[in-house]
Amino acid sequence: MESSSSPSANSSELPANRWAEILGTMIAILTLALPVFAIANFSSSNSLILQQTSYTLPNSGN
Repeated sequence: MESSSSPSANSSELPANRWAEILGTMIAILTLALPVFAIANFSSSNSLILQQTSYTLPNSGN
């Protein structure tokens, strides 16, 4: 009798574990992807500013 009651107890735990796995996977993907997108977004705009900036040294007049 105990063997028939244990599978029903385990089956009620499966959906909660499944949702935890899905949530954990989504958090892991966001943790890896979000910094990459942020770096790509800010580095492309900063590189244009750095390329357009130029400094010229004044002539000493000699």
